[in-house]
Amino acid sequence: MTLGVGAALRNHTFCRGLSEPQLESLAALAGEASFRENEVILEEGQRSAAFYLLLSGSVTVELRTPQYAISVQALEPGSVFGWSALLNDQDTLFRVRAREATTALRINGAALQSSCRKDPALGFEILYRVLKVVAGRVRSTEMRFAEMCGVRL
Repeated sequence: MTLGVGAALRNHTFCRGLSEPQLESLAALAGEASFRENEVILEEGQRSAAFYLLLSGSVTVELRTPQYAISVQALEPGSVFGWSALLNDQDTLFRVRAREATTALRINGAALQSSCRKDPALGFEILYRVLKVVAGRVRSTEMRFAEMCGVRL
């Protein structure tokens, strides 16, 4: 396990409680990625390819139309994005843009899917954790739309 990647995984909120072999499996798939302020990391409608664990900086998850973009959720270190990459043939649903200089661990979605199939315990943990992320994203979207409609939740 690469020391930097391994330490980043061990300290990342998403990975807390994973076993050492599970962390090693993830470390073998992970590489560091850096993004500039306002750089678009994921574009909605594009084929998802990678799952990201945010290490530093922040990103915004946006719903976009040709006329405007709405920030659904701001993500800080310890958060993840790109969960669509864990599904076959799934387009990205949101645009993700760096709000400032940002670093993340990038994990290839197809390789992570394969690892999860080979190790059902890892697959369960990843699925369970990603479902929590998806539920949070749905809740944030619901809150933003209610706010736009003048409804308090």
